[in-house]
Amino acid sequence: MPQLDFAQWPGQIAWAIIIFAALYLVFWRLILPRLGGAIDAREDRIAGEIGEARRLRDDARAQAEAAAQEMGKARARARKIAEDAAEEVKAKAAAARADADARFSAQLAEADARIAAARHRAMGEVRAIAAGAAEAIVVRLTGVPADGATIASALPAEA
Repeated sequence: MPQLDFAQWPGQIAWAIIIFAALYLVFWRLILPRLGGAIDAREDRIAGEIGEARRLRDDARAQAEAAAQEMGKARARARKIAEDAAEEVKAKAAAARADADARFSAQLAEADARIAAARHRAMGEVRAIAAGAAEAIVVRLTGVPADGATIASALPAEA
């Protein structure tokens, strides 16, 4: 085996150095720059995609904040509309209540006037009934008819 023959080692070492140097030059000048370029291109593409992802994330956050603000505004408008509607309903209810109170007050005043008139008529009739009853009592007790003027003077005056 020639590898074990020490006499051939210097030639083998020289060829190993030449092959190593040639391979080193090929790798240094051709392969490593291409590998480095591919790695740099990949790093640039990854950095660009990360930058684009960050930009898209920031845009999405801005849109989410804008949507949240719009939702807040919409909720405020809805709350305002509901409050206005409630106030309108309260105002209509108050007006209806005031109208009903006015009608009931008018009916109550009319009823009070009818009651007062009925009381006045009843009191007039009570005086006549009291005069008749007094005359009947006098006739029954004394057997003599009573004088109407005497009975009228004995009754209290009309109020």
